[in-house]
Amino acid sequence: MSKKKLVYILSLRNAAADRAGQDIEYKGGLRYMKSPLEFLAERLNETGLGELYSLEGVIYDDDEGSAADREKLKHYGFSCQPGRQWIHPADLTVQGRPLTSLLHAIPSTYRRLPRTGANAPARAAQKSEFERRLLDRLIALDADFVVLDGLLVILDELVLPGAPYHRRIANIHPGVTRLGSRYERRGAYATLDALHGARGEKVVDWTTGKTRPVPPVNKTGASFHYVDNGIDSGEVIFDVLETDIDVNDTILELRWNNFHKSLFPALEGGLATMADSFAKEAI
Repeated sequence: MSKKKLVYILSLRNAAADRAGQDIEYKGGLRYMKSPLEFLAERLNETGLGELYSLEGVIYDDDEGSAADREKLKHYGFSCQPGRQWIHPADLTVQGRPLTSLLHAIPSTYRRLPRTGANAPARAAQKSEFERRLLDRLIALDADFVVLDGLLVILDELVLPGAPYHRRIANIHPGVTRLGSRYERRGAYATLDALHGARGEKVVDWTTGKTRPVPPVNKTGASFHYVDNGIDSGEVIFDVLETDIDVNDTILELRWNNFHKSLFPALEGGLATMADSFAKEAI
């Protein structure tokens, strides 16, 4: 079977919140915060995963015209620049090519408009145009499969049944997404939700931070799942539940632990599972 062409989509502002590519404070010392993208590049270079996939492009949706995005990326910028912090080592290569050479900016500029009110129809139209530009780039890159990592927008048209990339896009999520699991942590606050859970708290209002007591749950994990129109609600392809939570963890300490114990293995395992599926389809 020939290699499947892989495209990766992320929001740089999410990687910046993780302080990707930097040393973080960890239990009185320092540890390097490796991003999932950097991990994937290493595995494509060093393991059999590189015989199954070729990384063809890395798309990010951050909007340089947005004051909010500029603030979130003030220490990184919107591209890798000499002497400036970036989300992975500037000289990192993947399968013989500089990783930075694979970057494509497709900004989600529709986010500048309010969700409700008179501008809501214009926002919806611009959202549709954003997804059309994503589709055009995926087609231009001849993508066979797409991985989302911390993409801070919800896809609609791109993943509908009958769309060209329906069930060809998966998300790597820092929490278990299986419905009904006692470890289930969906949504943007998955890591914080898990930390509250270990402390015997359930957040009932993320705006106010109001909580209620629940039995403690001291583990979390990660899921590699198909993307649908919901929030981390697609069918699970591969998941891992191997991260113990210390109630004294900081968010970044728990993120570091969960990346290494659960999310990185879920990303690699999910891609291996999909490769098996592709091989069966080819028979």
